[in-house]
Amino acid sequence: MPYTILRIHKHEQICEWMNTCKGNTGITGSITSLLILLSTLQLAENVTSVSLVTCLYSEDCVLTCSFKPNEEELVHWYKQQIPVHSYYYDSDQLQLQNGHFNGRTSLFKDQLVHGNASLLLKRVDVSDEGIYICYTSTIMGNKETFVDVKVKALIQSVRMEMTGEVVSCSSQNIYPAPLVAWSTDPSSGPETLQNSTVKTPDSKGLYTVESTVRILGNVSDHAYFCSVISADKAQVWTTSIKQTEEFIGEAGRELSIPCIAPQNLQNFSLTWTFIRTNDPTLVLSYDSKTRRSSNFWEGQAGLEQDQVLMGDGSLLLHNPESQEHTGTYTCTFTGFQRRHMVQTQVNITARRLTAGITKVMADHMLWMIPAVSTLLWQSLSNYIH
Repeated sequence: MPYTILRIHKHEQICEWMNTCKGNTGITGSITSLLILLSTLQLAENVTSVSLVTCLYSEDCVLTCSFKPNEEELVHWYKQQIPVHSYYYDSDQLQLQNGHFNGRTSLFKDQLVHGNASLLLKRVDVSDEGIYICYTSTIMGNKETFVDVKVKALIQSVRMEMTGEVVSCSSQNIYPAPLVAWSTDPSSGPETLQNSTVKTPDSKGLYTVESTVRILGNVSDHAYFCSVISADKAQVWTTSIKQTEEFIGEAGRELSIPCIAPQNLQNFSLTWTFIRTNDPTLVLSYDSKTRRSSNFWEGQAGLEQDQVLMGDGSLLLHNPESQEHTGTYTCTFTGFQRRHMVQTQVNITARRLTAGITKVMADHMLWMIPAVSTLLWQSLSNYIH
């Protein structure tokens, strides 16, 4: 159990822990001894139950503490026995503040008269996690409040890619260490979809998680789903990837490259990218909230506007060229904590003669036969004569 902290507060005499005292200095040593003796005790009349506060990493967080207001307010905040913030004599007293909290703490001073001794902890990091003690005192008595601070770094995104015979999934800057779950569509048993997962903390205590599974059968047989789940299971971020069979189109002839959004995906954004060699090129983007699109291949590609709101993000290539438009097209739907990617290899072949063109040429040749025959006959007659 955390230390129960004793303070003597009688009118002008305020004795503070850590061997500092204003007033009767002769009792300082006794207080230090009492701290040790009382380390396993809990004074029921002065102690409240533990409250839980979850703080987001790198953001500011309020640790709540209240008391019955009266004259000569005194406030001490500790993390276990480490001094965090002190207030008395109507001002902050930070001489003993631990360096870890330097410049990161403050009280709501205008609220002290109303009994609010809450602590504002700024730029929270992982090491701020732990049990905090709020000790308050007035001429009418004292009180201790315990606050259990949990730190959480949210999952921001999940990245997936397919290389060779492996599908990989990764996410970073997460705390505490998350869980990872895999699935496929069509579904496959857990015994066939075995993953290898590594979770690595960095110097700040934040985790990077990397997980892989082997591709089942042909690469186009399944869509793969990777879910990164927070330790408390309150947050789930899912990314999925599907690689389709090769599409073959013909130069000059319109081609539709299919891409369908996952079910129940709302307020999504859609992007199409293209890779011919190394660097991806943005083809177009669409936002379902604003219904606005940005087309970087204007005149060459587009969406069917009446279909995209229904989740059909298929890309229309209007007049593809064999070399210029042959490559890998990636469709990406992104929603709240959800991303779905479809990769399609497209091969645009050279233009072929159509049946109509062949018929016209044949008819033209038939029309020329009589004329050619007449010329040949005249030439033969002249030769004989």
